Amino acid sequence: MTAAKIAIKESLLGAELEPELSTQSKANFERNARTDQITGEKYMTEDDFINAIAPASENYHKIRREQFAILFEVADRKKNGRIYLKDWSVFENLLAKPDAEYEIAFRLFDEDGTGTIKYEDFFKLYDQNKGKDTIPFDWNSEWASLYVGSKRHRHDITYPQFSQMLRGLQGERIRQAFQIFDTDKDGYIEPEDFQRIILETARHKLSDHILENLHTLCNISTGSKISYANVRAFQNVIREMDLVDLIVRNATQKSEDGTITRTDFLNEAARITRFSLFTPMEADILFHFAGLDAISGRLSLRDFAKVLDPSYQSAYALGIEAAGTTSEVAGKVVSATNRYLHNLLESIHHFALGSIAGAFGAFMVYPIDLVKTRMQNQRSGRVGQVLYKNSIDCAKKVIKNEGFKGLYSGVLPQLVGVAPEKAIKLTVNDLLRGHFGNAETGAIWWPHEIISGASAGACQVVFTNPLEIVKIRLQVQGEVAKTVDGVERRSAMWIVRNLGLMGLYKGATACLLRDVPFSGIYFPVYNHLKRDFFGESPTKKLGIVQLLTAGAIAGMPAAYFTTPCDVIKTRLQVEARKGETKYTSLRHCAKSVFQEEGFKAFFKGGPARVLRSSPQFGFTLAGYEVLQKFLPMPGSRGDEGPTGHLKPSLGLPEAKAPLHYLRSRNALKIILDLDESFGKPKIPNGRGWLPLSGERA
Repeated sequence: MTAAKIAIKESLLGAELEPELSTQSKANFERNARTDQITGEKYMTEDDFINAIAPASENYHKIRREQFAILFEVADRKKNGRIYLKDWSVFENLLAKPDAEYEIAFRLFDEDGTGTIKYEDFFKLYDQNKGKDTIPFDWNSEWASLYVGSKRHRHDITYPQFSQMLRGLQGERIRQAFQIFDTDKDGYIEPEDFQRIILETARHKLSDHILENLHTLCNISTGSKISYANVRAFQNVIREMDLVDLIVRNATQKSEDGTITRTDFLNEAARITRFSLFTPMEADILFHFAGLDAISGRLSLRDFAKVLDPSYQSAYALGIEAAGTTSEVAGKVVSATNRYLHNLLESIHHFALGSIAGAFGAFMVYPIDLVKTRMQNQRSGRVGQVLYKNSIDCAKKVIKNEGFKGLYSGVLPQLVGVAPEKAIKLTVNDLLRGHFGNAETGAIWWPHEIISGASAGACQVVFTNPLEIVKIRLQVQGEVAKTVDGVERRSAMWIVRNLGLMGLYKGATACLLRDVPFSGIYFPVYNHLKRDFFGESPTKKLGIVQLLTAGAIAGMPAAYFTTPCDVIKTRLQVEARKGETKYTSLRHCAKSVFQEEGFKAFFKGGPARVLRSSPQFGFTLAGYEVLQKFLPMPGSRGDEGPTGHLKPSLGLPEAKAPLHYLRSRNALKIILDLDESFGKPKIPNGRGWLPLSGERA
């Protein structure tokens, strides 16, 4: 009972959204979790967690599979050695962030979850988890002090500071290691020392081809040793591997035989970069390692592929063009076709939901609409011809003379016609807002909001005018039947046949003058009320009450200020009775109403119009958004997006690994920049990661 009350409250008043877990992620948890025999709740241990994020079928020749246990420390928020479904959901949500790799590394050291890391805690975790024979790193160095403070003035490390420190850490580790091995202080080290430095600092990022031939770097110069300039140039190349990939791909595509020289590479780099220019030494190093098996000096994609390790590219950077020009063209054709079909299906989906929501909104307020129409059609101010004193009197007399069903006279054609009318309005507004707005944030300039709404109002007239003229004649014939003897009730089909196609669009100009400004006012006000007043955001959904309120308030000014156009439209569309003025045009109607009944006549039925239009659009928009929630566009809530991504490597096929594995692996790549031994089992307890708190509870 309590759960039902909470659900109803959230539905009506809205709620802050918890991280949602996709069906695929939940199935992954269920597949690897075990059940607590006492509580019956499912949970994962460290081994279960590794099975969930690091499938045994993947390649672990660079990062050991057991090192993925490091991430268990991040997911295990309570530090009790168990991960429950909610913990798994939070971890999956973390993996989906664009900066997931750096944030995971930060959370590993922020054990208390305070948002900052104390230097003492950071150093202790680093010291007790680094390898036994790791090349020493001086955390009191001038470089380190810039991020953590000097020895006497340490400060807590924030997330931006921590992530930026990790960004430059590998370079500083290489610099300090070079100084350690440069015992003569002449700026040179032995090839074996260079090999050890790179294996300890970058083994997890580089291809086997490079690692096996590190000692040959000395061959790019005349001596037998490796200078610091060589080391720095080498580090710059490995940091810019993604850019190297792009330059090489572009240059080889322009080459007639698919091969390039060092000069071609540098020329292409100058064309497509502005700030990341490669030095001659950096180009020499790249071509040295890529061309170890090529004597001619002209290298192909196959040669460069040995240098660019496909296992460690950005998991979310899609290299669609990687397969070459042919696959590029094919990919564009497929992409364009898919985009067209998706847009078509999306429009059909919006149209269907808009139809249902429009019919619902119209039915809820139809009695008010009938009263509004009869009040507007009441022409003379002479007592003998005044049927209704006001809207309430009109409603009472309709019920008295025609019964309760009289309030719904003509409702069936209204429901049939209002479905496409409201659907096209909602669909056009959504499409134009999507066109003008920012695709990522949804922000839209207010004049574009007005244009989108007004255009939607203009498009709906195609359906609105025939619907309105039939509905109005059905609504007023009830009062005619009570005041004039022998008048036969007409059906909707009779009215349609009698009017003909041109007659159905009588008063269309007035209809446009009403609907264009109405929608131009309504949609911007509605969206600003949701966002600025009720605080709708990606993390806060609005309840039905809030949506209804926003829709109703937005409808009030839109309905009232367009009442004069609605009065003119009604007069033009209602068949004139004997003795009444027969209007010949919009201008003639407006002039006659003003001369015969005064300015106030233009606002007849204004309150009833507000009472009808305001809640109607409230019901319609609320129904539309609720339907979008419960009947989403198929495929709009992908379980996890693609199961793998194209790796932006040279001519490589699509990655088949799950996305959570790719992101987890990249997070480890960042963490291992601190020390290559992180996560490896340590003697005597065999633990891969030693937290500050020691053993878990």
